[in-house]
Amino acid sequence: MITRIVRMSFAPEHTATFEAVFSESKSRIRASAGCEYLSLHRDHHHSNVYYTVSKWKSQADLDRYRNSQLFANTWAKTKPLFNDKPQAHSLEMITEVSTPAND
Repeated sequence: MITRIVRMSFAPEHTATFEAVFSESKSRIRASAGCEYLSLHRDHHHSNVYYTVSKWKSQADLDRYRNSQLFANTWAKTKPLFNDKPQAHSLEMITEVSTPAND
């Protein structure tokens, strides 16, 4: 399982446009082969900074999405809105810490 976190900073006047682009694409992204989870977050202190968090069954599934027409179309609408270079990170979980069960 790959967790992909992408940090995106937008010009403040473009945040509503970005949210609209994400809203129109999110169902199709989530329906992509191998996508197990997708969410959008806004930075608590910087309202023009967003993060997407997605979970993919494999690197091959993530790569297939990143090479898809859906990604190309979504990226073409999103890229002009940035005011800083996006940062993407692919993570593999090593350990999960859960709340202990009541004894």
